[in-house]
Amino acid sequence: MEISVKGKQFDVGDALRGHVEQSLNAGVKKYFTNALDSTVIFSREQRRFRVDISVHAGRGLVMQGRAIADDPYPAFDSALNRISKQLRRYKRRLTNHHKGQDDDQLTAQHIIMAPENEEGEVGEEHQPAIVAEMPTEIATLTTGEAVMRMDLADAPVMMFRNSAHGGLNVVYRREDGNIGWIDPSGVEDS
Repeated sequence: MEISVKGKQFDVGDALRGHVEQSLNAGVKKYFTNALDSTVIFSREQRRFRVDISVHAGRGLVMQGRAIADDPYPAFDSALNRISKQLRRYKRRLTNHHKGQDDDQLTAQHIIMAPENEEGEVGEEHQPAIVAEMPTEIATLTTGEAVMRMDLADAPVMMFRNSAHGGLNVVYRREDGNIGWIDPSGVEDS
């Protein structure tokens, strides 16, 4: 697994880098032996240290953990514990679901647009600037599996193809902390 360790307003020394690489390799390989890559970012927030860890454990499986502490070592260990907890919780469900099934995915275009300038009026022909375009895959999952993957990625929203009927669905985290589910196939035509 390729590990990138970076610091924002913080110099990551060799000892901390070695601790991160050793602990992250051991923690992730316990559950996913073929993890692809990982990024660890240390930053300062006032007098405390913040650590953001992102682990790309496999195709379509990205986990994120973050923690804040007075020292960089405990901050890293707390963030890694969060990722390990997610792996322990979801590894069995992921493995049991995929036994004997094909990984059916739909390819889509993911486009990131710049926010509109709110200072003045714009004409109807004005289009927002496209910042990035990249292909993304939409997996065929049950609603529970989509919520699980959304939680693993620490993402606010996830689109998936519902394995029950093949239609496109969306799950998202609501402002009240609950999970919302949009299923257009449940709506009857009028």
